Amino acid sequence: MTKVQQAAVTTPLPLVLAGPILRRCDPQRVAFWLVTSEPCDCRLHLAIGQGELAAVAAPELEQLSLPVGRHCFVHWIYWSPGEPLAQRVEVRYDFSLETAAGAVWLTEQVPDINYDGAGHPSFVIDLAVSEVIHGSCRKPHHRCDDALVQLDRRLATRLAGAQARPNFLMMSGDQVYTDDVAGPMLWAIHQVIEMLGLFDESWSGALVNNSAELFAHPDNFYRRDALLPDEDANAAVSKRFWRGKRKPIFTTVNGGNHLVTFAEVMAMYLLVWSPALWQRVNLGKKDLQPAVQATYEKEKGIIERFVAGLPQVRRVLAHLPTYMIFDDHDVTDDWNLTRGWEEASYSHPFSKRIIGNALLGYLLCQGWGNDPEAFVPLHDELQTCFGDAGLKGQDQLIERLLAWSNWHYRLPTTPPTMVLDTRTQRWRSESNPAKPSGLMDWESLCDLQQHLIGQRSVIMVSATPVYGVKLIEVIQKIFTFFGKALTVDAENWMAHKGTASVMLNIFRHQSTPPLFIILSGDVHYSFVYDVTLRFSRQSPRICQITASGIKNEFPRTLLLWLDKLNRWLYHRRSPLNWFTQRRYMSIRPRKPPGGKGRTLLNTSGLGVLQLDGECKTIRTLVLTASGDELEFVQHRSPKLSPAPVVVERTSD
Repeated sequence: MTKVQQAAVTTPLPLVLAGPILRRCDPQRVAFWLVTSEPCDCRLHLAIGQGELAAVAAPELEQLSLPVGRHCFVHWIYWSPGEPLAQRVEVRYDFSLETAAGAVWLTEQVPDINYDGAGHPSFVIDLAVSEVIHGSCRKPHHRCDDALVQLDRRLATRLAGAQARPNFLMMSGDQVYTDDVAGPMLWAIHQVIEMLGLFDESWSGALVNNSAELFAHPDNFYRRDALLPDEDANAAVSKRFWRGKRKPIFTTVNGGNHLVTFAEVMAMYLLVWSPALWQRVNLGKKDLQPAVQATYEKEKGIIERFVAGLPQVRRVLAHLPTYMIFDDHDVTDDWNLTRGWEEASYSHPFSKRIIGNALLGYLLCQGWGNDPEAFVPLHDELQTCFGDAGLKGQDQLIERLLAWSNWHYRLPTTPPTMVLDTRTQRWRSESNPAKPSGLMDWESLCDLQQHLIGQRSVIMVSATPVYGVKLIEVIQKIFTFFGKALTVDAENWMAHKGTASVMLNIFRHQSTPPLFIILSGDVHYSFVYDVTLRFSRQSPRICQITASGIKNEFPRTLLLWLDKLNRWLYHRRSPLNWFTQRRYMSIRPRKPPGGKGRTLLNTSGLGVLQLDGECKTIRTLVLTASGDELEFVQHRSPKLSPAPVVVERTSD
């Protein structure tokens, strides 16, 4: 018996391992994500309004089920009703799970998925946006609380008072941290792999070349950075900033437990979105090195508090339409930051497999549900890769995913919602491989502009803020000048001249919307900017709401100083702005409550966007992990200058 088997609690496996998570939800289609421990046919039953539950007609229901282990089956369930669903009407649902032993109801298997007084989970479709919840960066072992637990409490209060629900939840990046993993989480992941029989895999080009060798290696726990691939492309960074320590292609500073295999990635998703398997996990680990014992115990307490909130997290995700887009930590820190990083990472078979496994996990557990129809061309390859006998053709599928160009998507809301892919369609530097890539390339920006033309307003989701804290961007620019972009995560829209100029010209274009609402995250603090363009007769109104993190925060003292210095050096009338792209913009930050002049809010939470019917009033709040609702206060709108200015597109 292995150490993992000895650690695991021998209770029967629950049938429902994770989910249901309500995903794409509009009058023409409704999608669900569900994971079970046995193969089963998931039959959807619905009750619209005051009606009774009834089975959905078989021709209207599509299901793709993929075995990712002996006792783990991922189900994509996609319903296309014959007639469009009515909006603003409650729809209750349940699943009949048809197994070899017979049929059982999902709500019988997961009774705590219902809110008080309700016999079934439910949802409401409302495409006229009045309230959106959004956030990013949910790191299980950060010391702060999980804001999704507060969202569950808020929704419970709304339902109890028969109040309107939020239109949807938008998760804008770093839903999981595959590169920064706590020791207790990795130990739990390995127990889940064992109990579910998640598939093994082999690779080439590494010190260890299969799952079994990795898990048995002395450096498997807290020292995986010694096993990750090394490359000369990072030599300069290593010498200057890592005191000569060997630095792998993967530039995360916390890579001691970096996930490697697809099984590890899949187990991570099951553990961060569902409490079902934690009751079988034993976090006591005895064979730890003395140097990491204290770290493990500290992380263990934080993880246990995180697990205590997972029933509420599971419940809210079953009731709110939920959309997602990746950022770097969903794959690995600094993912595709520079051309040099890409050339080093994708030319090495081991690093390419690690990146591909994380992207495959993203597809199965996040990406598909945003727009199920977009991924139909991958169905055959997925079914070939995931068979009862194990993984087959994994490298070929990874190659397809790395070249995939449809991670972005649009929602038919009013205003329309456009979710940007700022990771895989990058504008790479031709002059210097160490310079940051633009977050979107020329072709993808042109495609974006075509979809903006003629719209009156738009909600645009960018994982990284379009308008960041200028002082931080200047620091990143200085490091980039000396070839050190990787050391300061120099990822902002203004870091690449081509991308910055095209985005500014999109805002200036007379046929693009007069109102942009930008939702973003990534930075681990929250702020709100109202932006207009200087010297323009018809400037669009731009409101950027940055909310981060769901379970993460910025170092407090450092952020206080950065906020203060930024206000001193780059206030709205500062002459320093004329040496930046901001000379064409008037940026007015909204003030958080009790900020004493501050503009940045450093607390874990979720952003709340509230709109009136014509988008004349834009309220911006943060629902904190402690349950407070903090509103950012808006300044009066500035007057626009009469003289138009056109910025020419510049190449890198």
